[in-house]
Amino acid sequence: MNDDLINQARASIYQLLSSLFAKEINADSLAMLNGLQGKTFWAQLTQEEQLEVDVNIIVTRLDELNSEKELLELAADYCSLFLLGTKNSASPYASLYMNDTADVLKSHSKKGSKDEVAIFGEQHQKMTQFLQQSQLEIASEFPEPADHIAVILAYIAQQCQQASYAEQLQFITDNIALWLEAFVMKVTESDQGHFYSALARLTQSWITQEQQWLKEEVEG
Repeated sequence: MNDDLINQARASIYQLLSSLFAKEINADSLAMLNGLQGKTFWAQLTQEEQLEVDVNIIVTRLDELNSEKELLELAADYCSLFLLGTKNSASPYASLYMNDTADVLKSHSKKGSKDEVAIFGEQHQKMTQFLQQSQLEIASEFPEPADHIAVILAYIAQQCQQASYAEQLQFITDNIALWLEAFVMKVTESDQGHFYSALARLTQSWITQEQQWLKEEVEG
């Protein structure tokens, strides 16, 4: 497989991970994930030993989503983990894992509060600069800080086909690998349905694999 095809495949994995962290699964996205293209994609991921267990958990859960009630239950898991901002949630913002004041944050819904200042902080500004440099912006229907994991993963997807391997490795190391383990631990602690803990572990395994591969490519 040539470099263009490899990087296109890498980008599609980052885009998928980003989409699953960006919003709840609905009937349309479920049809895509369970369709022929989706099943082919999942089957390809299971060929990687480090990814197989968590991919199988995700696929099994997706197969179980055969009613509106099941979809609503998974949406409730998403909401409690990533939207409510309680002590039992797993905030998806890099700042809250890379900022010494993260433990004082309780919610990101209070305008003008200490919470909002901390969340729209250094990591948000840093990611905003990366997006601007690449002439990108966050979609208006996704009103989240730029250091949301979905934004970071989507940015890496774009960089897969536009940045050098050295630049990609540096970005991944500095902007997601440093805090991903803490995020995964929090999701695993808090996830009642196991879908999102499997997704978080899959993301961590993929990032670790990517770092190793990129390092080998850079070092020749």
